[in-house]
Amino acid sequence: MHSAVLLIEFGAIILALGLLGRFAGRFQFSPIPLYLLAGLAFGTGGILPLGTSEEFVAIGAEIGVILLLLMLGLEYTASDLVSNLKTQYPAGIVDCALNALPGAAAALLMGWGPVAAVVLAGVTWISSSGVIAKVLGDLGRLGNRETPVILSILVLEDLAMAVYLPIITALLAGVGWAAGSLTLAIALGAAGAVLFVAVRYGRLISRFVSSDDPEKLLLVVLGLTILVAGIAQQLQVSAAVGAFLVGIALSGEAAEGAHSLLAPLRDLFAAVFFVFFGLHTDPASIPPVLLPALALAAVTACTKVATGYWAARRAGISVKGRWRAGGALVARGEFSIVIAGLAVTSGIEPRLGPLATAYVLILVVAGPLTARYAEPVAALVGRMSRRRDVGEPEARDPKAPAAEARAAGEPEAQPLEPSLTSKVIDSDGTQPRES
Repeated sequence: MHSAVLLIEFGAIILALGLLGRFAGRFQFSPIPLYLLAGLAFGTGGILPLGTSEEFVAIGAEIGVILLLLMLGLEYTASDLVSNLKTQYPAGIVDCALNALPGAAAALLMGWGPVAAVVLAGVTWISSSGVIAKVLGDLGRLGNRETPVILSILVLEDLAMAVYLPIITALLAGVGWAAGSLTLAIALGAAGAVLFVAVRYGRLISRFVSSDDPEKLLLVVLGLTILVAGIAQQLQVSAAVGAFLVGIALSGEAAEGAHSLLAPLRDLFAAVFFVFFGLHTDPASIPPVLLPALALAAVTACTKVATGYWAARRAGISVKGRWRAGGALVARGEFSIVIAGLAVTSGIEPRLGPLATAYVLILVVAGPLTARYAEPVAALVGRMSRRRDVGEPEARDPKAPAAEARAAGEPEAQPLEPSLTSKVIDSDGTQPRES
């Protein structure tokens, strides 16, 4: 009986997520807000609370985080990461300063303490790589000049996770400076070792993992990823970081094959992860933090736009491309939820989870809109500003130029003959002809 109820509940969740995903795809926006709302509906205080399947959903959520970061690591090679670190690290520093500080300041102003301030700084800092990549593809901007700048910032944020997550884990666990320093040293050592091995022996690793049989490739990559993630977590390093480093180590045909095979699994378990986060948030706790979430979203949306604009300007991108880069970086999503989820499970601050949920809901909806409209809105505002500076031309009488010409003793302008004003361009766009 217990297993039957489990299957019914979990099947209903998956079916609901599939329908919500189709609905979001029909209107071309990210399904993440709908997944979070589904979690709120199924969780404590929701419309239809779950009974027996919550533990199973929790396991699926852990796999979802692992697959999210594995797939992100598969997008980049170790050489790409090293190159980005060398050339784009100033943009990463500006990104951290402009977007992490508002979150930390908000937590301190609300009296949540320094640990919550570090957590909320991460929530407001990290953009959603998944949402941004999808938006860029939907808008047809993957080949634009500003896109490498956007991806470089995202890569630097993901690399920073390898340092940030162990620090957060140590702070939330309440360990001392010695244990925290050891955890950080292990994380940095593991990241450095994996990068070194990936650069030197990446082809050998990929050749070992690669297989012409999709079933064997899927089992080897998935098993290796979960194994490394478990070992990393046992060493007090985030399992997500371990999965990210496995993705970096794979390249070539192995990475391409694993990406195509794991993408459906990633989407499934990532959706379960967002539902799981919503399950642990009482909908009644969101209204009290809605205004702070709106204010924080407005501030950090502006700081993300400023980050992208500055980074694109530094790379020599045109003004339109700078605005497009800034608008594309606004969306927050999976990583903000991952960071907030760590704080929620530790019980450090009960209002942090609802605030993070409302914050992500706002920006995951606003992100695709700013990506699409930041550049035209900025151009419109610029034109309006120039008009105000120069002054709008006053409406004049059509007969005024002739009267002024007569007063000045100049010949009046004669209208052109119709044959000279009715020229059109040929269909080939080369030679005009007279009509």
